[in-house]
Amino acid sequence: MANQKLQVQRALAVVKSDTIGIPDPAKFTVSSSATGTATNKLIDSAGLFTTTNLVGVGDIVYNSTDSTIATVTAVDSATQLTLSANIMASGENYSIYRDSTDSCVLYIGTTGNLKVLTAGDDIVAYNSVPVGFFPVQVKKVFNVAGASAIVANW
Repeated sequence: MANQKLQVQRALAVVKSDTIGIPDPAKFTVSSSATGTATNKLIDSAGLFTTTNLVGVGDIVYNSTDSTIATVTAVDSATQLTLSANIMASGENYSIYRDSTDSCVLYIGTTGNLKVLTAGDDIVAYNSVPVGFFPVQVKKVFNVAGASAIVANW
């Protein structure tokens, strides 16, 4: 019997969300640190939110300082975005990715329950998922208590 090997080329820590899928790191646009604070805004005085970086409505913002996630709802200017949630404060690090419908395979770092949206758009809850690779193509991990330290792999 053949032994199948998982050949991971890209990986990204999963931020659980009931509304936002897992972005494909191949669709990365820009990263930096916020330079200001306002409710539901991402402010960066470096002027990175331009057509050069192709930041747009629907893009996914990862706050890597506190592992939160939101989507871009408006590009206010080259220095300010409006977000779907209040996740950013001055000095916090962020990365922005294009919205993605690509699926990935998960690595579960801490055992527990898991609720996912599969590549076929089925919402499925799994109980007592063990540590290791989770052999289901996934587009979203819902924000439920349980499995954690999850990494998406492509």
